[in-house]
Amino acid sequence: MTIQVGAQAPDFELPSNELENGRPGKKIKLSDFRGKKNVVLAFYPLDFSPVCSGEHACFVEDFSELEKAGTQVLGISVDSAWAHMAFAKQLGLKYPLLADFQPRGAVAEKFGLFLAEKGITARATVIIDKSGKVAWVKQQEIPEARDNKAILAELHKLG
Repeated sequence: MTIQVGAQAPDFELPSNELENGRPGKKIKLSDFRGKKNVVLAFYPLDFSPVCSGEHACFVEDFSELEKAGTQVLGISVDSAWAHMAFAKQLGLKYPLLADFQPRGAVAEKFGLFLAEKGITARATVIIDKSGKVAWVKQQEIPEARDNKAILAELHKLG
């Protein structure tokens, strides 16, 4: 079951595409943003797929608006930190991509967004407010890209 609005977001720590000691894998913890920023968790199936590439490019276009809204974007899929590094470089992404790689989909499962029968993460957006509560959840079909205007509208409601 997908996590519900109002629930406390489960904390997690995952390796990212960001470098640590010259290699991807710098750990990022959700609770590090608590009290500081709203967080957009952008769950997506796989790096380099057409829809995922397109929607991450849209995040790049809207990045300044997301920053103005006091928001941290975190992309999450079952790909490795190395794949994320290549994907982020290709698209010029300025936000971390987190590797829910081992155990595969464990964080997505906590949010009710791991598609075990396919071995991938659902395409979904979860907005976590500064207090660590789920403020908005939107899951869509795999071939359907997320709507950044709707995400920004929800973030503006949080202030």
